[in-house]
Amino acid sequence: MIFDDNAMTILKKRYLWPGETPEGMFRRVADYVGAMDSQDVRNEFYEMMNNGEFLPNSPTLMNAGKPGAQLAACFVIPIEDSMESIMAAATAQAMVFKSGGGTGFNFSKLRPAGSPISHSIGTASGPVSFMELYDKVTDVVKAGGGRRGANMGILNCGHPDLEAFIRAKGTGRLTNFNVSIMATDEWMTRAKCGQEPLFDLAVEQAWKTGDPGMLFYDTINQRNTTPWLGDIEATNPCGETPLYPYEACNLGSLNISEFVEQGKVDYVRLGHVTRLAVRFLDDVIDMNTYPLPMIAEAALRTRKIGLGIMGWADALLKMGIRYGSAHSIELARYIWGFVDRAAFEASRELAKERGAYPAFRGEVPVRNATRTCIAPTGTISLIAGVSSGIEPVFAYKHTRMAFAGTQALEYVHPLYRIAMEEGWYDPDVFVCAHDISVQEQVAMQAAFQEHTDLAVSKTINLRNNATVEDVREAYLMAWEYGCKGITVYRDGCLDSQVLLAGEKSFKKPKGNGLPFRRAEGVLSGRTSKMPTAFGNLYVTLNTLSDGTPVEAFATVGKSGADMESNTEAIGRLMSLALRYGAPVSEIIDQLKGISGAQPVWDHDGKSILSIPDGIARCLEQITGEVREVSAGLVCPDCGGMTVREEGCVKCPSCGWSRC
Repeated sequence: MIFDDNAMTILKKRYLWPGETPEGMFRRVADYVGAMDSQDVRNEFYEMMNNGEFLPNSPTLMNAGKPGAQLAACFVIPIEDSMESIMAAATAQAMVFKSGGGTGFNFSKLRPAGSPISHSIGTASGPVSFMELYDKVTDVVKAGGGRRGANMGILNCGHPDLEAFIRAKGTGRLTNFNVSIMATDEWMTRAKCGQEPLFDLAVEQAWKTGDPGMLFYDTINQRNTTPWLGDIEATNPCGETPLYPYEACNLGSLNISEFVEQGKVDYVRLGHVTRLAVRFLDDVIDMNTYPLPMIAEAALRTRKIGLGIMGWADALLKMGIRYGSAHSIELARYIWGFVDRAAFEASRELAKERGAYPAFRGEVPVRNATRTCIAPTGTISLIAGVSSGIEPVFAYKHTRMAFAGTQALEYVHPLYRIAMEEGWYDPDVFVCAHDISVQEQVAMQAAFQEHTDLAVSKTINLRNNATVEDVREAYLMAWEYGCKGITVYRDGCLDSQVLLAGEKSFKKPKGNGLPFRRAEGVLSGRTSKMPTAFGNLYVTLNTLSDGTPVEAFATVGKSGADMESNTEAIGRLMSLALRYGAPVSEIIDQLKGISGAQPVWDHDGKSILSIPDGIARCLEQITGEVREVSAGLVCPDCGGMTVREEGCVKCPSCGWSRC
């Protein structure tokens, strides 16, 4: 395989061991995973990776060969409605992140906010508040010691806290979570008839922020390959692997572009590599060191693997077929049906050789309860230099914000470059994500889902000017077409995003491209005073003649140089935010409720938790806009989680009250 500069940057930063080459990495992985196989098989493992025909998921590439190597990418952690289970799940999440994996949760068993708690005078804070706990664990424990973990948060459509769940990510919270509604057919039928307001709210919120996505409970369980083990209620972080509690899935992907020669698919070679990849992934199950005993037990019970695909858009380009056309959708159905059948036959042959998975029931034994699963292939497709998963090419020239947004990598699609140089570029074939309709994108996902044991990860990419109705159509169409889940993203709906169209697009214009308001001319100002543990706090808000806030000052007396300078710094940052158009209400939301070591009470008996909290209170007095503070904050007295009760934030552990 030939690696471009961006691929080498990613490999060196995340995958290669000291002094290791990419070829050395593939040899290390092949020899470790294939330890139970012959040298000839291990050599074939090496060749299919080195040729770019197949790559396993990132943990396998990174960790194979290490002592205690954890090779799986995704896990589902169950949560019951007890504090013991909630905290045990947080511990399991931390151990998974430490080993390099991601986690999925269904929070539906947690009682709704305001419910009574046995043996306590307090009330429950609800699923969303505990999601914030798991979000904080994610911040603290970096996956595999080098990157932040990912989570899927799921709530069933009938849960009383569904509205709060739908709105949860629109406030800048839960930044380490994807969130999805687990919707039943009954709920979706009402939604289709316009009789489900919370579906309408979810659609609007997804248009604004990309969340929540949708998962379809009945479809997932109607196509569950092991129904005798019960219903499936959760998935991994990207939604493509519906799993039972504590199950893991070992993923890998075929680079379908490598099997297209002179405009045609080499089905003989594709079948051979498919069978080899199934053996490889089955070996991974036995060579894996699982982060918890219950995860090992669940993984070995069903031996689930997920063979997927990447480079689909590239393959279509090589064949001169427009992504989204009727021909492309029918071809997707045919090719993936071929792979699905080959994977099933390979698993059946392995069952003859090694035995069926322990939980097997039926007439035709297979080694693996699932064989196929289409993952997003984010990083491994970058290493292979092809389009990700079954996604269309996002843009033939684009910027990717890599390594958690710390480095911008510029991409020019290799087939685009070759086509331009050799003169076979065709604008009807070289379409980008935003050129493809919602209907075509969902139809493509549904075509692959027909022949996928688990599920299909695909984002329906929308133009910035897409409407709420476009999102509604995508969600309803995905359900009606038999998809197991659906995610949408409207370009530019968030302040930052991973992919940016165009070359050098990451270089923002002077002033960050935002309207900058100068604090010029005669300003009007109001000042508010607030007691704090460090002396009286004074906050001044200055406005232009039209009432637009453009400047803020904050000072505190008798507090020492450090506290005075910190308070002044907050004032300067507020001024900068105001001049770039940030609403005062959002500044209040960011500062209000921040706890400190020495809270005090004002003359009305309300607590001022800290200098930032006091600044927010002052801004409320100046503007007359009082913002609510959510439950789930840390109690300043005992460190426990607070709840909302009788209109006030309280701590059920020690009795502290914000009011």
